[in-house]
Amino acid sequence: MIRIVIADDHGVVRSGLQSLLLTDPEMDVVGLAEDGDQAVAMVLAQRPDVVLMDLSMPGTDGLMATRQILQQLPFTRIVVLTSFAERKVVLDALDAGAIGYLLKTGDSADVLRAVRAAARNEYPIDPRVAHVIVNARP
Repeated sequence: MIRIVIADDHGVVRSGLQSLLLTDPEMDVVGLAEDGDQAVAMVLAQRPDVVLMDLSMPGTDGLMATRQILQQLPFTRIVVLTSFAERKVVLDALDAGAIGYLLKTGDSADVLRAVRAAARNEYPIDPRVAHVIVNARP
């Protein structure tokens, strides 16, 4: 069973992701957080296998929450799920320790594949974001 925490400040996104993930009998959503502070607390309490982390949230944003979580639980697999594909944002998220990066404009099947991949310690990166990473090299 893959245990998942969803962190997103939009209730409809949290609910939609939860409904999507629960269609897979191998996935269990163990927490929903609406900001970075809740995400950190929930991850520390629940110790999920995978965290789906939005970057743009009020208060502690997803980038800072990712750093805080990984300082305390370094083997947590965090997959960013956001609408931002700008070079700096992508690289900052990966530098913070996220192992995956998805865009909210992707398909629901992409999210399911990414969660499974992250649970296997793979690095799910949206192909539209991969070029940003490749082109960031000097």
